[in-house]
Amino acid sequence: MPEVKRVLSIDGGGIRGLIPALVLAEIEKQTGKAIADMFDLIAGTSTGGILAMGLTIPGDGSRPKYTASDLVHLYEQEGRTIFPCNRWERVRARVWSLMEEKYSDTGIHSVLTRYFGTALFKDALAELVITSYDIERRRPHFFKRWREKENTTDSFLMVDVARATSAAPTYFEPYKLTTRDTTREYYALIDGGVFANNPSVCAFAEALRLYGKDTEFILVSLGTGEMTRPILYSDAVKWGLASWARPVMGIMFDGVSDSADYQMQWMLNEGHTGGRYIRFQCRLDRDSDRMDNACEENMRKLRLEAEGMIESRAVELSALCTVLTAR
Repeated sequence: MPEVKRVLSIDGGGIRGLIPALVLAEIEKQTGKAIADMFDLIAGTSTGGILAMGLTIPGDGSRPKYTASDLVHLYEQEGRTIFPCNRWERVRARVWSLMEEKYSDTGIHSVLTRYFGTALFKDALAELVITSYDIERRRPHFFKRWREKENTTDSFLMVDVARATSAAPTYFEPYKLTTRDTTREYYALIDGGVFANNPSVCAFAEALRLYGKDTEFILVSLGTGEMTRPILYSDAVKWGLASWARPVMGIMFDGVSDSADYQMQWMLNEGHTGGRYIRFQCRLDRDSDRMDNACEENMRKLRLEAEGMIESRAVELSALCTVLTAR
């Protein structure tokens, strides 16, 4: 029998990370186990990267510091610190967003510092792959736990990796990550969602590299909500650069997520590679698809969407929990 490795992939999506956080909380509730104990490798982009590190940061006795329910609290209680909802902030954002990033990084930095402190990325309790993009070198940048453990030059903090993977263009400024590498003074990094908003293909490639092609894989992919709001031709045909700036980000993030889902469906469920691919994704029919809408009413709707998906796929989720605990 081939060895079975369990891989978790979590999409980007800003405040909509509440959706996968609730799914993960349900998995922990049903299994009675920590996510870090059930998955060998976890990949995340942006908000998914924050979740991946939050679920694997070591606490007392080498156990995870946070449960998935704790991270649900991060979104519901801290979301408005990252994405302010008061009227003045909304006016400021509309006025200045064409000239600079929409939000100051003060809020997100304070929240991430509180949750991650001085924890080192290399000390995560499972293998991690976190995506980002280097705008100066013009290529993807991956933070990998195994590579960090072998790195004798740098030892990055989780809070810095979290800031790098979540620096979404037009929302937050790029993140300058300093390094002691003599060939590189710093990295200029932005949100990995620009190339891998759904990092499942990246996760699968890394799993093959780490565990070999003869391994059987179960890959669980968690989305942050599927966009359903149309962009009408009659509106878009009149848009110029300023009007396209933020919608095109949503289109890009949504498009790369859907294409990665198609690729993984083929490679693991319909193709010739042994394994199984399971995707949990819901439609954003009742709530806003904006990644920065942390207002109370929208958070309530996001929770309802997640709970509706959990209920509608209860049988499949229960079967998955059985597999995850069969070690």
